[in-house]
Amino acid sequence: MPFFNNIVVTESIEIKASPAALFSYLTGIMDNEGFKTLNADNISFRWLKGEPWVEGSIAYAEKYLHGKPHRFTFIISKVVPNRRIEYGPTSRVTRMIFPKKEFIIEQTTDGCRFISSATFRIGWIGKKFFRSKIDDGLAIFRAYLQEEGRNLKRILEA
Repeated sequence: MPFFNNIVVTESIEIKASPAALFSYLTGIMDNEGFKTLNADNISFRWLKGEPWVEGSIAYAEKYLHGKPHRFTFIISKVVPNRRIEYGPTSRVTRMIFPKKEFIIEQTTDGCRFISSATFRIGWIGKKFFRSKIDDGLAIFRAYLQEEGRNLKRILEA
């Protein structure tokens, strides 16, 4: 039995916009104002190092999750224009339980599909003794991802 198992929370939504338009919108997020359009629970956002949305760049974000503010410093690990953005925490400790978050864009006949996913590592001890809390946390994160998608759809289809 592995000590940690990956749990991937994924949400997707069809958007009547080109992959280029969606990618451009996402990579146009440079500050608090743009960050807050994705989700009402987003508080602040800024770039700390490097060029925005370039592999190796580091950003700082604050958001409310389950009613409490959380601070994240993350590094952009992969960018494929019009297809994918992947990033993860800069902290090794945080990366052990939350290794990455991804935005995936797939071409469809009427536009594109936006897929937002977050990968968590959960140990068997945690699953055994804290299953209810883990399930609650994953549900909160799933709702957060759903709102991101709905807001992008509303903005890009307006």
